[in-house]
Amino acid sequence: MSAPLVRPRHDKKIAGVCAGLARRFGTTPTTMRVLFVVSCLLPGPQFLLYLALWFLLPAEGSYREAW
Repeated sequence: MSAPLVRPRHDKKIAGVCAGLARRFGTTPTTMRVLFVVSCLLPGPQFLLYLALWFLLPAEGSYREAW
C-alpha cells in the first residue's frame, strides 16, 4: 500500500508539495525538488500546478486527511 498524498509538517521547504509527492511515489524529497525545478525550465503550467497542490493537498494530520 502506498503512502497517502498529504503535505508533511516537518520535511518541507516551502509548502511540502514536493516532499508529499516524493513520499507518495517512493523517492527522496531532494529528487522530487530537482525534478520540479528542471520541469520549470520547460514550457507548461508546472508552477500553477504546484500552487494548486499547495491549496488542495491536506496537511499531514489535518481533519481533511480522513476523507
